[in-house]
Amino acid sequence: MTQRLLLGGDVNLNRPEPASAWQHLADLLSQADVRFANLEGPLAGTSGDSQQPDILYKPGWTHSAPAMVDGLTAAGIDGVSCANNVTFPAAAMLASLAVLDQAGIGHCGAGADLASASRPLIIRRGLVSYGFLAATSIAFPYGHAAAAQSPGVVVLRASTSYTPDPRVSEVPGRPPTVVTTAVPADLAAMAGAVADLRAQADVVVLSCHWGIPGPRPLAYQQQIAHAAIDSGADIVLGHGPHSVQAIELYRDRPVFYSLGNLVFDWTSMRGRYLDGLVVLAETGGGRVTGFTAQLVRRDQDNNPRPACGEVAEAALDELVATSAELGTRLRAAGPGQVSLSW
Repeated sequence: MTQRLLLGGDVNLNRPEPASAWQHLADLLSQADVRFANLEGPLAGTSGDSQQPDILYKPGWTHSAPAMVDGLTAAGIDGVSCANNVTFPAAAMLASLAVLDQAGIGHCGAGADLASASRPLIIRRGLVSYGFLAATSIAFPYGHAAAAQSPGVVVLRASTSYTPDPRVSEVPGRPPTVVTTAVPADLAAMAGAVADLRAQADVVVLSCHWGIPGPRPLAYQQQIAHAAIDSGADIVLGHGPHSVQAIELYRDRPVFYSLGNLVFDWTSMRGRYLDGLVVLAETGGGRVTGFTAQLVRRDQDNNPRPACGEVAEAALDELVATSAELGTRLRAAGPGQVSLSW
């Protein structure tokens, strides 16, 4: 029996009527059996104190009110990743997890200690089980990562180094090549967690918060994605850059390097990074057999709408081109859509 798993990118809700965020996406949401996205920000309420901001290292950031969980339930969201750079500090994170638990929304990637943060989310639909793990490469270096006896998020760190341009002695100022590599210990921990989940779930999804703005993934993103699939993941779901990035089919398993923004109400994001992808992955026989990706764009009221026409063509042309660079040939599937099956 074929089922559909809906995957979305970054979701940040902060509006008078949280359910209104999804008013133009009802058809897409109704097509899914399971719905999962990245919750970009704790549902913990804001201090409203400019002298004591919600996140000290992120001026202007405000946490969403607990009531915003109604927007997730209105959309039928079954589970969320909480492993990202704004699930911070620990008190706000724990308060948000309690709100999600009260609403019956599953979560992964954050917890009261490393064991609970690393625990997979498993959602069952009929005879099919969907397992989710979440980790973030974008994290504050102090007090953010979960540890054996302290709360936090699951981190999947990467190192950055710079290789000088070979002509820099001749031409001063030529930019270096940026080299990124996953931290071996974190990579091994992720691979082990994926392998363990492989024995528990029919469809395994790794959700990663990573990357920088732009259409192409960094080297460490590919390194992590390939390692996850080599360890048993069926889908790698990326988010964090706020822009749509290339899609890769690796060993007949899709990697969505970044689905961009889905709903984003933080005031500093208004009018910026408007595009996102909503993926409907088809599963059958306990495996992923194909997907359709719908481009969505936030309108003047900041509500995401399925994009079509000239608005969508340029964005999808770039997605098709950057995906082809990774050896993946996407097909047009309808207004504002691309698809792939195997």
